[in-house]
Amino acid sequence: MSQAATSRHGGTAQGHHHASPRRVAMDRDHGMLEKFLFLALLLGGLGYAGYSIWQDVDAAGADTLTLLPFLLLVVALLIALGFEFVNGFHDTANAVATVIYTHSLPAHVAVIWSGAWNFLGVLLSSGAVAFGIVSLLPVELILHVGSGAGMAMVFALLIAAIVWNLGTWWLGLPASSSHTLIGSIIGVGIANQLLQGRDGTAGVDWGQAANVGYSLLLSPVVGFVAAGLLFITLKVLVRNPALYREPKGNTPPPWWIRSLLVLTCTGVSFAHGSNDGQKGMGLIMLILIGIVPTAYALNHAVNVEEVARFSAIAQATESSLLTLTAKAPPPADPRAALTAYVRDRQASPDTLPALAQVTREIADMVAKHQSLSQVPAASVSNIRNDMYLASETIRLMGKTGEPGVDATAKSNLSAFKRELDQATKFIPLWVKVAVAIALGLGTMVGWKRIVVTVGEKIGKTHLTYAQGGAAELVAMATIGAADMYGLPVSTTHVLSSGVAGTMAANRSGLQMSTVRNLLMAWVLTLPAAIVLSGTLYAVLRQIM
Repeated sequence: MSQAATSRHGGTAQGHHHASPRRVAMDRDHGMLEKFLFLALLLGGLGYAGYSIWQDVDAAGADTLTLLPFLLLVVALLIALGFEFVNGFHDTANAVATVIYTHSLPAHVAVIWSGAWNFLGVLLSSGAVAFGIVSLLPVELILHVGSGAGMAMVFALLIAAIVWNLGTWWLGLPASSSHTLIGSIIGVGIANQLLQGRDGTAGVDWGQAANVGYSLLLSPVVGFVAAGLLFITLKVLVRNPALYREPKGNTPPPWWIRSLLVLTCTGVSFAHGSNDGQKGMGLIMLILIGIVPTAYALNHAVNVEEVARFSAIAQATESSLLTLTAKAPPPADPRAALTAYVRDRQASPDTLPALAQVTREIADMVAKHQSLSQVPAASVSNIRNDMYLASETIRLMGKTGEPGVDATAKSNLSAFKRELDQATKFIPLWVKVAVAIALGLGTMVGWKRIVVTVGEKIGKTHLTYAQGGAAELVAMATIGAADMYGLPVSTTHVLSSGVAGTMAANRSGLQMSTVRNLLMAWVLTLPAAIVLSGTLYAVLRQIM
């Protein structure tokens, strides 16, 4: 690669004598119409979010936000949406690198296409992942998210994730945004425990952390091996020499391989929006619950019939729990007992009696009102916290298999948890729209650095049609499997290592300096995010 090319793209491996991959034209001036539409969508999304918050607060009958909480809300929401924006351009390479470097789509068309499908993926997502991320946070901070410690937690983990994502993007290194965020959550959990004088390992879901660690190690191996094997299989089954040569000029691939590559680009973009967009949603809901609980702590859409069903199921659940415990008296502080169980994941003789007591109090409070929107403002945060504790306790009991819980009790507990989640785990449409716009627009900005790394700096030769197809198919299949089984596999890792696997399978050669940098980013993401967020949390706790 020439000196000019090296300086333009941030440097490449030095000292090899192989021909560098042919560069693809990606520089294009954006027209005034494109810039206007981008700005209009950005301002429109922010305006829609602000108007929706005003409407929700007004409909809830809450007092107008005073200046300080209002400013805190604005800053927190901008940082959360900023995380999704950075996530968009950081992870664009997952979808578009192969279609660009095989000339299946022009670069500017590919990123706009990917952004649109990211947008749709967010809008059509279920929301389950959003609250899965929230459940990894320290339980004490979730229950008091509106406090200084709760806000410090939100700011620390979001800023740490943004800083690491920006750093790896600047260096053109594909790193996992999901692992960055989870590392930030672990860092806040450890720092929170240490600041309280407890063991730093308490209050962290180390089972989930271990899963992330395993996937961090296995994702590159899976991508490398699976894409390499798929490429070799294609060579055996599809004997078309043109598929295994680099593109000539800007000639697109045969229609069927081009269709397949565009299809996988679409699928990866949609799945990325559906999965990664939810992480921002969960954190935004946490911010709203902490600052404007009257409007967002409980789902005001739960109607009269649903409230009546909620009360009946709660009473049946309490009856089952009382039978299991032989009506043992609850502990003096049932909420403290449940908090300890959720934090430490260790059951005690007080766990079930405490759950029965909290269940009865939830049922009594809900039964007094025809809908959740009628719950007094002073009681909203307390009842929401009780519902969260009860739901998390039931979830963990389902994982650990609490001994002595019969089939009837399990059925009642499961039904009660569904009612609790309906009342507390909801995402307003405007939150989805705001996150969709942030992620979709982010996908269209700043994408070139990592796309160049994936397309030019991993192998020593240009990406062929078959190599691009194999790597993208493996990435798409991995996302599907991860969503289906809830596995924390990084598609970023799978795609970049998949490209490396096809290069190795084709004996094209690898640029080892880039591979070493990728490995370093993979290994350092989790510990770096832990240290960044933990340090930020400790600093912010002195201020907030």
